[in-house]
Amino acid sequence: MAKNHRADILFLFGVLIAIWAVYVARDVLLLIYVSALFAVVISPVIGVVQKFRINGWRPGRGFALAVLIGGLAMMLTAFFVVALPPIYNSAQEFASDWPRRLASLAHYLPFFSNLDAAALQKYGSEIVGGTEGLFRNVAGGIFGVFTAIILTAYFVIDGERAFHWAVSMFPAHQQHRLTHTLLRSERRMRNWLLAQTMLMLSLGLCSLVVYFALGIKYFYLLAMYACLANIVPIVGPLSSMALAGTVAAFDSPHKVVGVLIFYVVYQQVESAVISPRVMKSTLDLSPLAVIIALILGGALAGVLGALVSVPTAALVAVFADEYLVQRRSPAVAAD
Repeated sequence: MAKNHRADILFLFGVLIAIWAVYVARDVLLLIYVSALFAVVISPVIGVVQKFRINGWRPGRGFALAVLIGGLAMMLTAFFVVALPPIYNSAQEFASDWPRRLASLAHYLPFFSNLDAAALQKYGSEIVGGTEGLFRNVAGGIFGVFTAIILTAYFVIDGERAFHWAVSMFPAHQQHRLTHTLLRSERRMRNWLLAQTMLMLSLGLCSLVVYFALGIKYFYLLAMYACLANIVPIVGPLSSMALAGTVAAFDSPHKVVGVLIFYVVYQQVESAVISPRVMKSTLDLSPLAVIIALILGGALAGVLGALVSVPTAALVAVFADEYLVQRRSPAVAAD
């Protein structure tokens, strides 16, 4: 009896140590998790590169990965050299100019006549400083990006072996169903990430072209915000439309009308043409589930947590469907 008590105490002590270790290493574990998700996404691309034949020579997995990383490096370099400077300049100009623009509304709206111009200028200076700090943090996070790239490369090369090793830790009678569920989750997460990326880029590029054609100031910054905000269903596009409309209102009512027309037309095209094509094979997560996942992920782990929150919600949904809803053998029709 005493031995059982000692065993229980040791087990509890071990669990507490494990929880403490996970908490201390949470940033590293999150980076590993993000790298694993990226590996899941790019693995099919590696397979496509391996299918090419050059005089009978077939590229290996390592060579295909090197080609993909080289292409990504060139795209990131082009972004930092070509796209990032205008976005940074627009962010600084917007942060320093908005107090003056808000104060100018005092001529039109009674509410704004009570604004303190000096306080607005102070807030503007703080925002400018915050913008500079944000870009410095982004620059400081480049090391983390390179670490994630290296981890992703190892996951792509050796991920299948690690996957089978992890599954082998479970009882033999559960391995088949667990493998089926994990592969199903992998496919759904990959499809969602690729489809959502396409939707975000679509709105971002269309916004860039339309805002530039309308002559709206800070069109680089507004297009980037529209691209990133599109990950949040309903609220994201509406917030980007409201921000663009507010900026356009400082110049001309006609530009506001142009922004409204663009968003109405784009939402119709996206819902009728784009979304059914790119989202047809993804996990059907409700907008509420996506928003809750983003809030929880951001609260728990900041930007990285928000980045992986929706794929993680997709993973949880697949496991819940398999083990809580269906309660049947995976031998039944595959997903």
